[in-house]
Amino acid sequence: MRKSGVLKCGAAVVALLAGAGAAVAEVPQVAADIAPVHGLVARVMQGLGEPALVVPPGASPHGYAMRPSEARALDQADVVFWLGGALTPWLEGPLEELAGDAHRIELLESEGTTVLPFREGARFEAHAHDGHEGHGDHDDHSGHEDHADHDGHGDHGHAEHAEAAAHAGHDDHEDHDHADHDGHEGHDHEEHAGEHGHEDHADAHGHHHEGADPHAWLLPANAQAWLDVIAEELAEHDPDNAAAYRANAEAGKQEIAETVASVSATLEPFRAKPFIVFHDAYQYFEQGFGLSAAGAISLSDAVKPSPARVAEIQDVVTELKVACVFSEPQFNPGLVATVLDGTAAGTAVLDPLGAGLVPGPQFYPALLQEIGAAIAGCK
Repeated sequence: MRKSGVLKCGAAVVALLAGAGAAVAEVPQVAADIAPVHGLVARVMQGLGEPALVVPPGASPHGYAMRPSEARALDQADVVFWLGGALTPWLEGPLEELAGDAHRIELLESEGTTVLPFREGARFEAHAHDGHEGHGDHDDHSGHEDHADHDGHGDHGHAEHAEAAAHAGHDDHEDHDHADHDGHEGHDHEEHAGEHGHEDHADAHGHHHEGADPHAWLLPANAQAWLDVIAEELAEHDPDNAAAYRANAEAGKQEIAETVASVSATLEPFRAKPFIVFHDAYQYFEQGFGLSAAGAISLSDAVKPSPARVAEIQDVVTELKVACVFSEPQFNPGLVATVLDGTAAGTAVLDPLGAGLVPGPQFYPALLQEIGAAIAGCK
């Protein structure tokens, strides 16, 4: 009888483990495009699963050639969260080819997202935050527009073609020389800045300085809205864990709120000081924390500024007694040094994608803290 009891107990344990395994297997396979989006998805999935990151920290989301393992993650994904084509136009082809049957959520088009237009000119005073009120909620967009019409994709099963597909949409990148970036692949689409040597209204990737500024992850309110979008999407795919996803999203929103309060206090002494950014990627952060940049050395897409623009920025630094001129780690510091020459302005480094941070559930609050500390600590 004792032996029989042990056997029954063992069988119960095996059954319990099998049941647990089945529950784990129901968690969807998820991929995210850039580290800030990945961090938000990881927070919602915390304790249940881990999303795959398509563009690793330190790589350029605007011109990246995926590794086979990253393309395989897209091929296996049930759900893909990405900012959208405004940031990663090259990803549209691989998404169709590799993740055609996955639900693809374009966060810039999701409900509750604030979208700001590009700012023009070296000085921002005439353009600061224009159009914000008109871009608050995208009620006509669910973020699922591209879920439809995937019947023609069939069952891809083409991981063996991953590397080839990963380069889809890269034809216009092939002739770029990346030698001048000091070994950095870049943290945003900015790493192509010095290559084009012009400042017209479209960069070499076809991106115009009109329409949506894609750096929307730097507005904390957007990140909080996206946590809900992510949780609801995952709950739809995995109803058994819906409560956990929603609870994680609520906890993540609270963590962001606490981080915003802390960073805001840190930035208080800096709030009235004018500053210059290397390229116009920070207006969402400015709006979230009550800051106002006086201008940018380069345009929003970071094409190389003209001599006239550099001279105008030098005038701004002098006229406004600018406190700080911010560089970014992947850029040649020569332009910043030129702007700073003969002034009392300080300098510091900003990184909008947090290349030095560890990806995961706490990435997004850490990114806000890192940017806030860099601004507040500029000397």
